[in-house]
Amino acid sequence: MPAINENIRYIRKQLKLTQDQFGQQLGIKRSLVGAYEEGRAEPRLELLHKMASMANLSVDDLISSDLNTTDVPQRSPKDYIRGKEVLVVSMDSARKDNIELVPQKAAAGYMNGYADPEYVKELPKFNLPNLSNGTYRAFEISGDSMLPILPGTIIVGEYIENLSDLKNGKTYILVTSREGIVYKRVFNYLNENGKLFLVSDNRQYTPFQIDGEDVHEAWAAKAYISVQFPDVESQKDMSIENLAGVVLDLQKEILDLKSKKK
Repeated sequence: MPAINENIRYIRKQLKLTQDQFGQQLGIKRSLVGAYEEGRAEPRLELLHKMASMANLSVDDLISSDLNTTDVPQRSPKDYIRGKEVLVVSMDSARKDNIELVPQKAAAGYMNGYADPEYVKELPKFNLPNLSNGTYRAFEISGDSMLPILPGTIIVGEYIENLSDLKNGKTYILVTSREGIVYKRVFNYLNENGKLFLVSDNRQYTPFQIDGEDVHEAWAAKAYISVQFPDVESQKDMSIENLAGVVLDLQKEILDLKSKKK
């Protein structure tokens, strides 16, 4: 019978985490991690599920296999760790990441299932040959807040592991607790006040701010897919110079909002 405590230690080391970091991922104290690894205590089934998920294993593997000596087969989906969140992605038969599609009708369900491997596994999937490096997900957007990007357009985003890497003025898909799934232009003030300012390209929509802690996932917009072609007439004023002016105007609006908050 394999020792569960040894498997727990093996998983933690494979993830390159200290006992304190591992405990934070699991929501427990470092001393309890030490007790599990030394065999002085046994984790609850809920914690076993979390540990197995973090290592892309089944609970059965964790309990019945000797991970130090057994070549345990990898499973799909696999997990990526980001802070306290676990990013779940699926892979094709060649072990390459799929691009999962979150249609508009699935947006509400995604808020509850984004960390559930079984839910992600059931999402529609596709691949794009020019997006070979990185982890990508596609979201069908609704509403006209980001015109000239039209409602129904599919935005393909690259996963951003650290929110501090969000760049001012760039567009992102954010999965948030309060606002749901939003596609906005982001201005990053996390280092100043822990806030992100979200701005619509359609100026009829008022910018607003959210707490960084409210964001579960962030995806940098890299491509879009649409069956509707943009109206050429509406694009005449969208030169590089004008776009730069729009960004500067947005930054001024954000500074005004910040001063009002103070």
